[in-house]
Amino acid sequence: MLDRDGYRPNVAIVIANGRNLVFWGKRIREHSWQFPQGGINPGEAPEQAMYRELREEVGLQPQHVRILGRTREWLRYEVPQHWIKREFRGSYRGQKQIWYLLRLTGRDTDVSLRATDHPEFDAWRWHDYWIPLESVIDFKRDVYRRALRELERYLHARPQTRRDRLYGWGRPEIPASYVDPQAQPES
Repeated sequence: MLDRDGYRPNVAIVIANGRNLVFWGKRIREHSWQFPQGGINPGEAPEQAMYRELREEVGLQPQHVRILGRTREWLRYEVPQHWIKREFRGSYRGQKQIWYLLRLTGRDTDVSLRATDHPEFDAWRWHDYWIPLESVIDFKRDVYRRALRELERYLHARPQTRRDRLYGWGRPEIPASYVDPQAQPES
């Protein structure tokens, strides 16, 4: 299902553990890593699609996570023409995504990459929140940059320890690669 501009509605999922590390999945039989993501079916709300994709790709159920936040708007990326199947060229441009940030409330052992007959990932690990953008396929980098910058505020909504509440908590500095390349410095 494509919208009138040629974008397929999709959800992307960032799962953070209690130490604010994020789930990073390795695509099956490839050496590429990404966040879970998947299409929204006709008649399905983005949140329903998120829970379905979470179950299908990571094996987590709604009771294993808590929603911390989501992007306010659709974030779009275009897929290069040579990646698009011939029969879809001319009508398909790319994906538009709603990104969700989830807190894992379950355990690492609740993750199951073999929850369905068609797994998306064959390995996973916890990674720093600010994943290196150069490890993301080039045509998705801007969407990753925008989504992680927008969602980061939900990650640090409440200090976790008494010490953090009394003295403030450290937030990792945003790497230079996450600075918006279109932003102009103020004079």
